[in-house]
Amino acid sequence: MSDHIQSIDRDFGYGYATQQRNKVLRNTYWLLALSLVPTVLGAWLGVVTGITQSLGGGLGLAVFLGGAFGFMYAIEKTKNSAAGVPVLLGFTFFMGLMLSRMIAAVLGFKNGPELIMTAFGGTAGVFFVMASLSSVIKRDLSGMSKWLFVGALAIMVGGIINVFVGSTAGMMAISVAAIGVFSAYMLYDLKQIVDGGETNYISATLALYLDIINVFQSLLALLGIFGGERD
Repeated sequence: MSDHIQSIDRDFGYGYATQQRNKVLRNTYWLLALSLVPTVLGAWLGVVTGITQSLGGGLGLAVFLGGAFGFMYAIEKTKNSAAGVPVLLGFTFFMGLMLSRMIAAVLGFKNGPELIMTAFGGTAGVFFVMASLSSVIKRDLSGMSKWLFVGALAIMVGGIINVFVGSTAGMMAISVAAIGVFSAYMLYDLKQIVDGGETNYISATLALYLDIINVFQSLLALLGIFGGERD
């Protein structure tokens, strides 16, 4: 009788844990989709008004780093409250605004809209592949976090240096590395949700959003360098 009760308890516990993981994953996907709306609005506003065109070099870097890290700190502090979602959406609007400078540059090409859609489609493709892999891979991927963090840090340092150097070859190398690292980060972050390692959907959404935005802008940079057509 005791063994039977323990078996029921185990089954109940497993079922509840699975239900919670599915809930976090579902909420993360919904919030991730919603976060793209303010991103697009921010990018559109930036392109139309040209508000970010003067943010080049050190000034643009300072505004971006200050705004991004300020928002991420605020998201971490509010992720368990009702303010968490609005703060996250504010962050995605800010990221869209910061991205508008690159988008405006790509739109300067004759085939600019096609390049943007190609980058968007490529990013969606990467996400679909990583989401599929995260659901079938049984191996624990938590050991990847250390190496991915080092890779992301190296990309950030390289990107900061290249802001002042302005090397096209450097941008190409950084973009290729960023696509690889943040695609792997996407798999890692999705697997964390699937395995129950991440239980807060706002934190999960932030992690995946950063992966996606980095892959997108890196793809867009490469497409602009190699596929941009002048009038």
